[in-house]
Amino acid sequence: MRSYPYTRSDYESQRARTRLYICRAVVYAVLVFLTVLCLFSFYLLFVNSTRSNAQLQAGFRLTPQENFWTNLRNAWNDVSISIPIGLRNSFIIAILTGILTTYFSALTAFGIHAYDFKGRKFAYIFILAVMMIPPQVGAVGFVQIVYKLKLTNNYLPLILPSIAAPVVFFYMKQYMEAILPLEIVEAARCDGSNEFSTFNRIVLPIIRPALAVQLIFAFVGSWNNYFIPALLLDKLERKTVPIMIAQLRSADYSKFDMGKVYMFILLAILPVVIVYVFLSKFIVRGVQAGAIKG
Repeated sequence: MRSYPYTRSDYESQRARTRLYICRAVVYAVLVFLTVLCLFSFYLLFVNSTRSNAQLQAGFRLTPQENFWTNLRNAWNDVSISIPIGLRNSFIIAILTGILTTYFSALTAFGIHAYDFKGRKFAYIFILAVMMIPPQVGAVGFVQIVYKLKLTNNYLPLILPSIAAPVVFFYMKQYMEAILPLEIVEAARCDGSNEFSTFNRIVLPIIRPALAVQLIFAFVGSWNNYFIPALLLDKLERKTVPIMIAQLRSADYSKFDMGKVYMFILLAILPVVIVYVFLSKFIVRGVQAGAIKG
């Protein structure tokens, strides 16, 4: 068999492939390092939640210990913090906020996207302008209104304002422009479908990945919200998880069982981790679908 010598183009092609492999190896190494760095804090939190207060005072350890269930029982039965009540309150507020934010923002985006009316551009610009205003700017006036209406220690002031979510609206509007052809809406109208039926039965299934993404983000944002709930909730049976964590931060740690404290923090972030683990595929799918035009 006759062998042919390598040409210059062959050498350049081989060098290009080598550089590509090296670049990929470097990128993967950096990604692995960042992943380990991000997960290490969660692992360390889990390890500390398995240790007793005496073991935590003794020093740093990387291996789990045998006090996980003891710390869980002590944290769950602590009447001064009341983890079950905090988890229940946070879950109710977060899930209702996520549903209302996602649905009404999608409905508003559908109205701006599908209808051609006078003032449409102004409405779109106005909503974007509202998006630039930090929520803390109107917090004082909002709290005063809530106190005048005697709605403190009530979930409604924390849930109903979530209907107006300019950031979610903007994401849904951009997603609809990329994935929702108006011909489908027109065809539904020709078949006799009314506007709400078209939105609920045709549009919502099409934009399901975007709905899932925004539902996750809204749920997590509401779960971690501390600023407004801390101003409106002062009864123990109404407090959310972030408020209880803040109480732990302001307490005297020398008088606390640190194993129980770490267990409480672990229980506080566990629902968020579960949401991300089981619904992360919707985030990837929504980003990919929203990035494809037409």
